Amino acid sequence: MRLVFLFISSLIVLAWFKTTTATSLHHHTSNYKCIDKERHALLHFKSYVHHDPGELLSTWTNDEEAIDDCCEWFGVTCNKQTGHVTTLDLRYGDLEGKISPSLLNLSYLNHLDLFGNYFNGTIPMFIGSMTQLRYLDLGRNDFSGIVPLEFGNLTNLQVLLLRNLRECTIENLDWLSHLSLLEDLEMSSISLAKVDNWVNVILSLKKLSTLRFDGCDLSHVVHPYSFPFVNSSSSSIVSLDLGNNNLNSSMFHWLFPLTSNKLEELDLSMNKLDEIPKYLQNLCSLTSLSFHFNSMPINFSDFLNNLSGCTSFALQKLDASSSQFKGSFSDEIQKFSSLVYLLVSNNHLTGTISEKVWQLPSLKKLDVSSNSLKGVIPEYIGNSKLLFIDLSNNLLEGVPFEAHMSNLSFVEEIDLSSCKLGPHFPKWVQALKNLSSIDISNTGISDTIPKEFWYMWPSGLTYLNLSSNNITGQLKDLLSNFNSNSESSTLDLSSNNFYGPIPNVSSTLQWLDLSKNKLNGEINFVCQIFDGSLFFLDLSHNSFTGQIPDCLWHFKELKLLSLGHNNLFGRIPTSIEYLINLEVLYLYNNSFSGELPLSLKSCTNLTFLELGANNFSGDVPAWIGEKLLELYALSLTSNNFFGTIPSQICHLVELQILDLSDNKLYGTIPSCLNNLTSMIQNNRFSSHQNVHYFNFSSGSEYVDHAMIKWQGRLREFGINLGLVKLINLSRNNLTGKIPNELTDLHDLIALDLSMNALIGEIPSKIGQMKELLILDLSRNNLSRSIPSSMSNMTLLNYLDVSYNNLSGRIPLGTQLQSFEPSRYIGNAGLCGLPMSKYCPGDKELEVPPVIDKSEDDGQDIDDLQRWFYIGGATGFAMGFVIVCGALLVNRHGRHTFFHFLDVLEDWVYVKVMLSVVKIQRVEHP
Repeated sequence: MRLVFLFISSLIVLAWFKTTTATSLHHHTSNYKCIDKERHALLHFKSYVHHDPGELLSTWTNDEEAIDDCCEWFGVTCNKQTGHVTTLDLRYGDLEGKISPSLLNLSYLNHLDLFGNYFNGTIPMFIGSMTQLRYLDLGRNDFSGIVPLEFGNLTNLQVLLLRNLRECTIENLDWLSHLSLLEDLEMSSISLAKVDNWVNVILSLKKLSTLRFDGCDLSHVVHPYSFPFVNSSSSSIVSLDLGNNNLNSSMFHWLFPLTSNKLEELDLSMNKLDEIPKYLQNLCSLTSLSFHFNSMPINFSDFLNNLSGCTSFALQKLDASSSQFKGSFSDEIQKFSSLVYLLVSNNHLTGTISEKVWQLPSLKKLDVSSNSLKGVIPEYIGNSKLLFIDLSNNLLEGVPFEAHMSNLSFVEEIDLSSCKLGPHFPKWVQALKNLSSIDISNTGISDTIPKEFWYMWPSGLTYLNLSSNNITGQLKDLLSNFNSNSESSTLDLSSNNFYGPIPNVSSTLQWLDLSKNKLNGEINFVCQIFDGSLFFLDLSHNSFTGQIPDCLWHFKELKLLSLGHNNLFGRIPTSIEYLINLEVLYLYNNSFSGELPLSLKSCTNLTFLELGANNFSGDVPAWIGEKLLELYALSLTSNNFFGTIPSQICHLVELQILDLSDNKLYGTIPSCLNNLTSMIQNNRFSSHQNVHYFNFSSGSEYVDHAMIKWQGRLREFGINLGLVKLINLSRNNLTGKIPNELTDLHDLIALDLSMNALIGEIPSKIGQMKELLILDLSRNNLSRSIPSSMSNMTLLNYLDVSYNNLSGRIPLGTQLQSFEPSRYIGNAGLCGLPMSKYCPGDKELEVPPVIDKSEDDGQDIDDLQRWFYIGGATGFAMGFVIVCGALLVNRHGRHTFFHFLDVLEDWVYVKVMLSVVKIQRVEHP
């Protein structure tokens, strides 16, 4: 018996040994390194990349001490059995260069992803020879030219992604019909304007499930009944995106063949649709329908009725934002019991919110913001799944009782901004224990914040906005209320009446706005934000004292630093050189002193630099014009700068605002100022848009603002600042003549050279500056006559040439005779209307009554405000789109939104020009 046992045991051990040996040998033989030929091919590919900011390809090297197995290089995957390279994934690499033809040596490559780089030139035709490819993504690069027909050879392709190649076109799409295995096709933003058979080509791809043709100029190629369709009954498309194509309702006849009962997602946003095709109600599998940014001034109830077939049983997402719907929020919504996302913001809905909305059993996100809805949240709310509620910018009044909020205990984000919640602080908010984001800004609250508010949310907030109220009291510990595990947090307490010093702040803050309060003490508390996440800091319009702490080097991601209108002093710390991402620096009205630090020239992304009303001294640095080339606004007004104006300022071609007034500058005005091309362009919408989006996730925004001398008064410009084009060199010691080149700045609206020592004559071509609203040349030593061309300056609303040595007749023109005589006083040789002095040959002189618009405080319709009515139309239209655009938080949404903005600009331009004409006709019949 023992022998039998030993024999069996020996067999088991032998079997185990053979198995282990075989497995070991198999493992050894299958662990191939990459093929040498393919390794060299990758190195050759790298040699074509001349910029690698993230050093992603640093492991790709021949260095003996580095990784010699290319299968372990970044972005490279090999077959474990053969060692051949099968995947090259360099997505979001920010690589710049060209694509090397050495990729042809990767004979087994089946997955190539180069999305999100800066490869340029034409799309290489040789890619069409890489026939093993099953996945190809070349999107978001800098390619140009025609998409190669050779792509038709890639018969194994299952995924082809060519989105956001705006400089590329397609003239023939027949090659696409050869890709019979294709399942996913994206050509967003590539023009198909020359392709007239794309629908038939698409229908020939029997396995295609995802099609994204948004922004492809389809309105240029699709005409009613222009071609026959193949049988579409077998269409396999599940997700269809035809947004941003300027399509109107005539497109429904060819949309129908692309749809079937398999369709789950349909995006027709950013078009010109004015009705809903009734056959959509038969798409029983439809789960997502997007119609935002269309023009459908129809009743919302009728819209819902047209979709209330079997669609109601499947639809989970309905996005009808910004589509001009009118009417009320009817009970028809209850038919859509599967809705998870209901987005109907920025429409014209009135009445109350139907209680049926709150009872939708699956609803998680409700956005009805920016309508005209009224009433309060219903007493009974049956849905306990809501996570996101946005009722902002409506006519809602009052607040619900805390007991009525019990079913909303799971809500994570709530936005009630610009509703009427005050005057008391809404304590019911504290019943929502799971909140991570709260916005109750501009809601009429004039109260103190309950002490327990700061400690209510155990998981911590990531977004808190209480701005634009009348909340008072001292701030509590701003550290405990925020999520310490969050990568970013936003705190906006601006435009209230908080007072006292600032205690602790959260180290994870990304956005901190305490502006326009009554806070005091030093600002060293910002040094507690030590993890480098901060990119927005606005402490302006308070009573802070002390110096800027040197901990600025922490904030390498900071994009805005606004400390204006405080009592700060000292020098700008040299650590500012670490703020290489800074776009806005606002230090106006403090007591900063000393020369501008050389380290500031490292902030090459600056677009807005406001250092006015301080005690800075020294020369105006030449490096401003050499290094800060993105500036559109430069203000050094009311300081102690001396020396000459450096000619390097003329390198700032984006500059629209140049204010060097009230300093001690001498020398001549640089004649090269006509290089400031942004002041030359006769296109009001080429102007810089001064609305900064620093945080898409929260929708936060910032509008540049500046104090500007306008019609002799100091005024603050905000939303309209981007429309202002101004040069102010007044109150200095400048000498010499006014350069003739200044008259090339055709789009300038304000020019102030007053209170200098300028000589010579007013340039004869000054009349070609027809956009000028303000011209102040007073208190100089200018001589000779006023140029006759000035009679053509029909928009001129403020003129002052007083106290010079001008002579001769004031040119006849409606504008020049409309100003008070005081604007011409101090020129002994001037004569003619509106002055009382006769010119030789005059028989009699009647002085018409005039009103000095700049000095009549009771007359509100002065030129500044008239200009704002014109520019305000622009600001309103832009602002409307901005609010709508906050909904589009994904990359695709942002792209389509900005394309829509381009279209909107044309419409606004016409409206503005009509406004100008009407104003001129009224004032100068």
